[in-house]
Amino acid sequence: MNKPLTLFSLSLIVIIATYLFVLGESKTIEIIKNEYLFILGAITLGFTYLYFKFKLKDFEIIDFNKNSNFSLQSTIMFFLIFQVVDYYMENGFIGMISQWFLYWIMGIIALLLMQIINYYKNYKVIQQRL
Repeated sequence: MNKPLTLFSLSLIVIIATYLFVLGESKTIEIIKNEYLFILGAITLGFTYLYFKFKLKDFEIIDFNKNSNFSLQSTIMFFLIFQVVDYYMENGFIGMISQWFLYWIMGIIALLLMQIINYYKNYKVIQQRL
């Protein structure tokens, strides 16, 4: 998870910098406050992820998600399609970029869910062995 974590960290910095430059500080804070439920969900999933990570730290982890990785090209195409839709649905550029933080949070949630499911499957396999 180190590589996606670095990518998500850098993308958050770029998103916040863009928001501050284009929208200003008050609008940026408002956008982040509006997504508080998703942020709380991501934090809860983060604690669940850490629980399984520490619980399984002494065991060999099997990657059950190895066949479900998306390519960078398909991810970018998916993002661009949503940008075009948001441009029309959210009344222009400002509405379009205001959705970036939501997409970032959803990406974190998806990444955490995939890792938690993988750890849970490993946990069940280890329980069956013991």
